[in-house]
Amino acid sequence: MPETNLMVHYPSGKGRASARPAITEDDKRVSKQFGRDYFDGDRRHGYGGFAYHPRFWTDTVRHIRDVYQLREDAAILDIGCAKGFMLYDFMLLMPKARLAGIDISSYAISNALEPVKPFVQTGNAKALPYADASFDLVLSINTIHNLPYEECKQSLGEIQRVSRRHAFVMVDAFRTEQQRQAMLQWVLTAETMLSTEDWLKLFAEAGYTGDYAWWTVK
Repeated sequence: MPETNLMVHYPSGKGRASARPAITEDDKRVSKQFGRDYFDGDRRHGYGGFAYHPRFWTDTVRHIRDVYQLREDAAILDIGCAKGFMLYDFMLLMPKARLAGIDISSYAISNALEPVKPFVQTGNAKALPYADASFDLVLSINTIHNLPYEECKQSLGEIQRVSRRHAFVMVDAFRTEQQRQAMLQWVLTAETMLSTEDWLKLFAEAGYTGDYAWWTVK
């Protein structure tokens, strides 16, 4: 279960504490509905406009394929797929791949890119609607920490269950008190924010043996 940062090619501008106005509890409440306000509303409630651009995922998807040496017809699941941007770039790179995406947001799924709509659905990571060992690669990037602790633990078990080979999660984490405070000022939707040490304990409790990386506020 190695720490593996698959996001080395993803633009790093996101996650800077100065990039969003000071947030309130009401901002968090609105954001946690994962509706239009979160994706395409005001910046204080989320993305401030969530649109596809190849600079975000094209190089990252190629890197993921190469790291895991995925076959052309690999089965890939994206948990927290939102509007399907990453899946779309997998489709372009690996036309024979078998793709699936799931997201809790009905707004995001309804507004997914047209080419990926047949492969995405609404659902919760704590109870994935897929058979055991269905996927060669399961990805969950900045998603499962949005669940409360016990449900987050369930989601890790579900990721382990549906993967037959590889899995990768990226979660909000901190190493220092300064990082923790910065995260509290930035994060809108996370219900489970842990130190890197406590995340590793949770992985072990959940029986998760896949790869992982940390997301921290800069």
